Amino acid sequence: MLTTKQKVLRRFWYAVVPMEDLKDGPKPFRLLGEDIVLFLGEDGKPAALRDRCCHRTSKLSKGWVKDGEIVCGYHGWVYGATGKLTHVPQFPVQQEVPNLSTPAYHCQERYGYAWVALDEPLAPIIDAEEEHDPKFRRIPQFYEVWDTSALRLMENSFDNAHFAFVHKGTFGQIDQPLPEKYEINETDYGFEAETLITVANPPVQHRISGTTAPTTKRHMRNKWYMPFCRKLDIEYPSGLRHIIFNSATPIDDGKIMVVQWLYRNDTEADCPAKELIDWDFKITREDKEIIESTDYDTPVDMGAGWRRTWSRTAPAC
Repeated sequence: MLTTKQKVLRRFWYAVVPMEDLKDGPKPFRLLGEDIVLFLGEDGKPAALRDRCCHRTSKLSKGWVKDGEIVCGYHGWVYGATGKLTHVPQFPVQQEVPNLSTPAYHCQERYGYAWVALDEPLAPIIDAEEEHDPKFRRIPQFYEVWDTSALRLMENSFDNAHFAFVHKGTFGQIDQPLPEKYEINETDYGFEAETLITVANPPVQHRISGTTAPTTKRHMRNKWYMPFCRKLDIEYPSGLRHIIFNSATPIDDGKIMVVQWLYRNDTEADCPAKELIDWDFKITREDKEIIESTDYDTPVDMGAGWRRTWSRTAPAC
């Protein structure tokens, strides 16, 4: 399945650019094959427009932001957060600005990122209840391009059969290729899977798992939010929770922006953020190497189960 050919995918939210990056000026991004530009409006909130000036089609991302509006770097035409042309510097003061605009997209800030939906959203941005729970801290982990499709990343995220092999250098045990438990259930937003699995616990993971034993058990509750977001809640016997959120944002058919952040119910003194970032980064390097070797044009079984889940998620299509 090629993501750019599925119009319904335009009606979901995707994490696209860190908010911190927008403080330096407009930033380009390609979402589902469409070039967009993001910038901070006058109210400090993110805005997203098509990355084309309606004058000579130059990229607005080559310009700059002034008073919450984006200025085209070619002739200085100015656009507001709604995409409407607000100023043409070559016109006399008394001349009315033409009723022109460039397309604007739905854009919101959440979890430190600007999120964009190209068309009217079918569902809200994924809700992280840990964001409002004082017992948890949020840790940004990584933001990078992978040469694969969103479905490849998502299916890998729910494929426990690869742990023993792909992750043999971190937590996988090659002599234990099967989890003790694997249950999967459909939901209104996608589906969820619950797993119990014994994993290796090397010294680098001791503070992460909360035990110095050579192995430990992961109780994993994994949720797929249609189309390409997921929440992986890993609970250790120590009571520590390691909760990963991902947005597999489709840049085009063969590239995605992988956004990952983490919640932990401990403190910086218990386990420094750098250790958590480095450990998960090492694990995802193992995933990245194997996933990028697959064909990004993912075969999809459009059977009754898939159609039923998709129709609940996207009833208007």
